[in-house]
Amino acid sequence: MVRWAEAGELAGLASIEQAADGLFEQVGIVFPPGTTMIEEASGPGPVLVEGEPPAGFALVGWVDDNLHLEQLAVHPDSMRQGIGGRLVTAVIDHARACGAPAVTLTTYRDVPWNAPWYARHGFSVMPEAEWGPELRALVAHERELGIEVAPRVVMRR
Repeated sequence: MVRWAEAGELAGLASIEQAADGLFEQVGIVFPPGTTMIEEASGPGPVLVEGEPPAGFALVGWVDDNLHLEQLAVHPDSMRQGIGGRLVTAVIDHARACGAPAVTLTTYRDVPWNAPWYARHGFSVMPEAEWGPELRALVAHERELGIEVAPRVVMRR
């Protein structure tokens, strides 16, 4: 069942994110050292989780008046059980409830469990001409952090 995270769960979510990030090594993507996205979260408010203890999470924020999926991570031991799909559905439902016109995200174009997976969940590549100023700044920031080690795209649903 997807629910909002509790403050005491955030520390454990970092290990989920690190384990999920480790899968990228299979496709030659190694992230630069630094903190995880969840470690930079302001608190449990923008975090949806599934499981007791959580096996996956979705971190959301607002970018150009759209709900933005900042991070989706499922522990590799719990993958292929529908957790990611249920988390994405919950994010979309939350966006609808908040009146957001869309959900946006940035992801790797060619990694099977990134852009192709989001496309199966109704997301499509968003042309750069349609990016707002906050989304442009976010993409620039990702490039500065060095995570664009493979082609990335912005997607929207």
